Amino acid sequence: MMTALDPMPATDSPLIARAVCLRAGERGLIRDLDWTCEAGQIWCVAGPNGAGKTTLLHTLAGLRRRLAGESGEVLLDGRPLLQWRPDALARQRAFMPQQTHDAFGATVLETVLAGRHPYLVQGRWGTWESAADVAHAQAALRALALESLAGRDVTTLSGGERQRVRLAALLAQQAPLMMLDEPVTHLDLHHQIDCLQMLARHVAQSGGPVLFSCHDLNLGRRFATHALLLDGRGGWRAGPAREILSPAYCSEAFGYPLILLRDGPHEVLIPAISDQQTRVRQDIRAQPGTEP
Repeated sequence: MMTALDPMPATDSPLIARAVCLRAGERGLIRDLDWTCEAGQIWCVAGPNGAGKTTLLHTLAGLRRRLAGESGEVLLDGRPLLQWRPDALARQRAFMPQQTHDAFGATVLETVLAGRHPYLVQGRWGTWESAADVAHAQAALRALALESLAGRDVTTLSGGERQRVRLAALLAQQAPLMMLDEPVTHLDLHHQIDCLQMLARHVAQSGGPVLFSCHDLNLGRRFATHALLLDGRGGWRAGPAREILSPAYCSEAFGYPLILLRDGPHEVLIPAISDQQTRVRQDIRAQPGTEP
């Protein structure tokens, strides 16, 4: 029996990129990307600032026009994105952008109900939300512990609260494929974990895949099954998360040495401390009044 938050059934290979080349002006971002996102997978898109993470996500979501010099195609369930009607595409993939702007006031519940737009039925007097749509939105609010804010104006929320409302709208959309650009931005630590655990539950319960970008490599290693690492110079690597988000590959992509620390079963990827940085810290600690 389906619940208020059950997404539509997932397919085996919902999203495929074939020889995709992307640019930012005269600079090549991604070259010849051949990649498949399959059911049951959680993909983390990582890379330095300006590497093309947002550009790639918008391209894979069908929300970006091809620029001169770009090539390749993206298929969803075996069909090129250009062949999908917008309403049908919105029922198959949900996308949460990195930033949104609230042009006017609306309640939290009304904002989450916007995620139900692909399912609205045209009636005699226009399109209106049904009782089922409201139930889906309320279930999404409960999933993110936001039910107490349902009547609040979204323009009065903190950045973290607004981010969680956007996540609730994404849940309410009930698409099998979820795509999120920097979903943990503005969230404090426990809400970051809650967000990624929610996405993991979505995959476990529905089989629908998740694709998210993230600057925190350790969150990617912890919650993603797979990673797509961009270097901003056209290069990319794809595969199992802990294999791709390794010290060697990440050091190469970010242009800074990283090391992996282990404490029993736990691992953390951190920047390496150079001899010069060590000397600076020692000099600071040697100053009068500085705690060791």
